[in-house]
Amino acid sequence: MKAFWNLMIAEVKLYLREPVAAFFTIAYAPMMLILFGMIYGNKPEAIFGGLGTMDISVPSYIGLIIVTVGLISVPIDTATNRDKGILRRFRATPLHPEIYLAADVTGNYLMTLIGVLLLVVIGKLAYHIHFSGNWLSVFLGFTLSALAFYALGYLLAALAPTARIAQTVGMVLAFPMMFISGATIPIEVLPHGVRQAANFIPLTHVVTLMRGLWFGDPWSAHLIEVTILVGTLVVSSLLAAHLFRWE
Repeated sequence: MKAFWNLMIAEVKLYLREPVAAFFTIAYAPMMLILFGMIYGNKPEAIFGGLGTMDISVPSYIGLIIVTVGLISVPIDTATNRDKGILRRFRATPLHPEIYLAADVTGNYLMTLIGVLLLVVIGKLAYHIHFSGNWLSVFLGFTLSALAFYALGYLLAALAPTARIAQTVGMVLAFPMMFISGATIPIEVLPHGVRQAANFIPLTHVVTLMRGLWFGDPWSAHLIEVTILVGTLVVSSLLAAHLFRWE
């Protein structure tokens, strides 16, 4: 257990020493919230069912943080460690591979959680965002969503032959998702055809789940989203475990 905690703390420190990764995980979504809040404010809008733009932006931006960590930070960091021989050295030690993976997942999860908490605090203090859900349900929905995208990230790292390719593919996948899933631009203002296409994007189901739970929907109202995210988590984890290369 001591090895796990030491390794996890080291992972968090290394994460914070990467300015680009730390910026997009911790600061990017809050900055987007402040920027659009200055433009649109948080007055009730009919298109959002009487909620304000910032009201719906905060749970949506949770998806923005999750996809940034899952499809950019996780595959790049994992593939880079493999290219540098760090994973090979880990495997040569008495440390079980499962401990390394658990510490890596936990470190990424903590960084994602910090970004989400900062986003929520700014939204509450600056724009008095509306919340009518259950915090435990939101936390569980966030955890499921984060783990599903981490699994996708490890699968991408397993498939990518180099860190550079992992970075390129991760960004190519992540950035279109951000803009057509509702994570950045509210899904209500997107054209009908884009909204139809967005149903095939995993991040859309993260945003839908988080917004629903945030405003008090029961889990039973989001069985499709939960099923897709659980399926993504299970299938991606199994494939990543089968294809993962330590060197």
